[in-house]
Amino acid sequence: MIAALGDRVLSIGADSADSSELRFRKRLLVGIALFILPIGFLWGCLYWVVGEEAVALTPWAYVAGSIISLAVFARNRNFAFLRTAQFLLILVAPALGMIMLGGLEDSSFVILWSLLAPLGAVAFDRAARAWPWFAAFVAVVLLAVVLSEVVRPDGANLPDAFVRTFDVLNIVAVSLVAMLLLITFARGRDTAQARVEALLLNILPEEVAQRLQAEPYAIADHFDDASILFADVVDFTPLASRLDAREVVGMLDRLFTTFDELVDRYEVEKIKTIGDCYMVAAGVPRPRSDHAHALADLALEMKDCARTCLPESDLRLRIGISSGPVVAGVIGRRRFLYDLWGDTVNMASRMESHGTSDEIQITRPTWQLLRDDFVTERLGLVDVKGKGAVETWRLVARNGR
Repeated sequence: MIAALGDRVLSIGADSADSSELRFRKRLLVGIALFILPIGFLWGCLYWVVGEEAVALTPWAYVAGSIISLAVFARNRNFAFLRTAQFLLILVAPALGMIMLGGLEDSSFVILWSLLAPLGAVAFDRAARAWPWFAAFVAVVLLAVVLSEVVRPDGANLPDAFVRTFDVLNIVAVSLVAMLLLITFARGRDTAQARVEALLLNILPEEVAQRLQAEPYAIADHFDDASILFADVVDFTPLASRLDAREVVGMLDRLFTTFDELVDRYEVEKIKTIGDCYMVAAGVPRPRSDHAHALADLALEMKDCARTCLPESDLRLRIGISSGPVVAGVIGRRRFLYDLWGDTVNMASRMESHGTSDEIQITRPTWQLLRDDFVTERLGLVDVKGKGAVETWRLVARNGR
């Protein structure tokens, strides 16, 4: 219950349209403001007890102003307003206290609290805007030093023990708030970075993602031995025309999600989907000697899965596999993907498009790699556009199965 109440308080000013980053910054600023409120109230009480009633009004004024700004923020949800109000309050209130106490030493360096304004700008605003707030902090410190000599040249006649105690309290409290601010912000940054990296790894292979982050240039590699698989749903277009759009997307999502699980199990690389076509590679970007075997096992499971995973849809696949050299890489700067090029890729695509329902068609290079471990059937010559007559085989099963 307490946790739920705390979460509700931190969520004041939240908006359903907020991005995850803005939502985090709102919660963090509200949390820091609420953390400082009791400290400001306590500071005022202590000064009141030692007879500095006028000085006590400065932290209390900060508390009142902070509460008002939070109340307004809860209604207008304007983060820029709350941010500016909190920065101004924490910048000005300590300076007023220093002026009324007569200088840096007599005020126990209370002006240190004003440093939270530029630090807050780093966490809650753009980095470039932190410098104007830092300049304002320097100006306030210089102005407070000058005015304290005018307003109270003799300084406050406070007990040395009280002054020394407040020296420690101000330094520790400001340092604690600054550490809380920076640590929480750093954790939020790390969480956001982890989400970005996870998203990037869903788009690119891990090795490629790391290279792209280190060197954001076009990536191109040549692999002498790789295998490529294309799988396509037979008669999907007429099937999709009879279904609602959400049913079509849901069906493909269920099918391809299962394929994704198989891809992970066989440690091969999903390259992309194009409509109802699913493309997989083995041997890139990590070379492996059993690339053809891995895709053959995967293809056999994919074929069975199309019949068993969605039995109500009676789906059938055409699958084509070819092996040989490929070029792999990432090109472009926006909506990029890891893609493959070369004759091997083209032949795998042709094996799929020229194949028949519920069969896996492979080229000679693939057959030569699989013939000792898999059951295959020679299909003869297939006329392939741009290649002429090409000898092909049907992949049936693994030996002994």
